[in-house]
Amino acid sequence: MRCVIARFPFDLTRSGVLQSMEGVEPEPVTGESVIIGRRTYPVKQVGGVITRQDRRDFSAGEVVRAMTRLGFTCAGLPQPVAPTHTLSPFQRASAMLGSPLSG
Repeated sequence: MRCVIARFPFDLTRSGVLQSMEGVEPEPVTGESVIIGRRTYPVKQVGGVITRQDRRDFSAGEVVRAMTRLGFTCAGLPQPVAPTHTLSPFQRASAMLGSPLSG
């Protein structure tokens, strides 16, 4: 498949990507990611390996589009965990004692 990453055309194949990433240890995922084989890689790492370009030269979106077209599973940015509502010590004690009865 022909795709353009960082204004340069590349002919990528699924087997070529698998071969390029073979033996490459995944970096910690902090943004968008792609599953190659049984491993999850940051898309910028994959883009750097398959294009041999500096990661600053291309966007994560370019690599995600190319990997999706090749049939790899891509994940977006990790969703931040919503903070759980924490009770103040006073609210916690009130809840433990039960609410006052209204007359």
